[in-house]
Amino acid sequence: MTAPATRRPEPPREVKTRRSKTGRKVRDNLTGHAFLIGAVLCFALFMWFPMVRGIVMSFQRTRRGETTWVGWDNYTRIVADPSFWIAWKNTFIFTILALVLGYLLPFFVAILLNEFRHAKGYLRILVYLPVMLPPASALFLFKYYAYDPSEAGLFNAILKALHLPTSEWMQSPTMTIPAMVIASTWMNMGSAVLIYLASLQNIPGELYEAAELDGAGVWRRIWNVTIPQTRLILTLLAMLQIVATMQLFIEPLILANGAGTQDSATSVAYLIYQHGFFQNDLNGAAALSVIMLIVLAAFSAVYVRLTTKQD
Repeated sequence: MTAPATRRPEPPREVKTRRSKTGRKVRDNLTGHAFLIGAVLCFALFMWFPMVRGIVMSFQRTRRGETTWVGWDNYTRIVADPSFWIAWKNTFIFTILALVLGYLLPFFVAILLNEFRHAKGYLRILVYLPVMLPPASALFLFKYYAYDPSEAGLFNAILKALHLPTSEWMQSPTMTIPAMVIASTWMNMGSAVLIYLASLQNIPGELYEAAELDGAGVWRRIWNVTIPQTRLILTLLAMLQIVATMQLFIEPLILANGAGTQDSATSVAYLIYQHGFFQNDLNGAAALSVIMLIVLAAFSAVYVRLTTKQD
């Protein structure tokens, strides 16, 4: 006779529930970390590795397949190049003009659109439409249609109709950067307008009603209500605008065929492209890229410092 098999006592229901919750948390964490690891690997491979590789290359010189360490020679050679200072001057002028036009204009367009009661969706699509165009196509449209130096060009036709003197636009050293600012603003303002609109719609209407009861006009309401309520978005987009405009590249490449008349369109990013692909000076291009990285990092540090003090 064999003894009957003894059954192990089942764990209480509370223990089972606790184990199932723990197992579910572990599976959820594993799934989340798996997705996170993939994103981190892609970011490290396509972002951090090229950045670190560029910094290393800036201290090297490669000739006939042989690489040697040269220290700061690439930096001193790049800084001694006259085109270096011309490129930085053009880049800073473009950034300042883009802040005046491309930063303020979308904000006021958003305020205007926010006041409309009808056709809001249609107007938003109309404003955002240039963003959906490929940048190269939009710039070629400006180059061959709007900025035609003859009277057949759109802008010159408008100036002639207003009995104003026409311009050579991209062929004029003084008008090259303003013309690029106009084209860049038209292409990119749609995204900023939508962000501003989303921020404006979160402002409580009671604030505007209180300002109206106090006798505040339109400009006083914008200054005392709209701007303080959207300060975070304004400062964030200002920093993004500076970082984006200082990486000016495609506008001079297409509109001005690179350097432009008398180097009037040469930017730092285009100078990097010129060193790397035309002069086969990858080490000099890497050194110039590191200099730009330091400048943009300094702007970002100033932004973080100022926003921290304001908070």
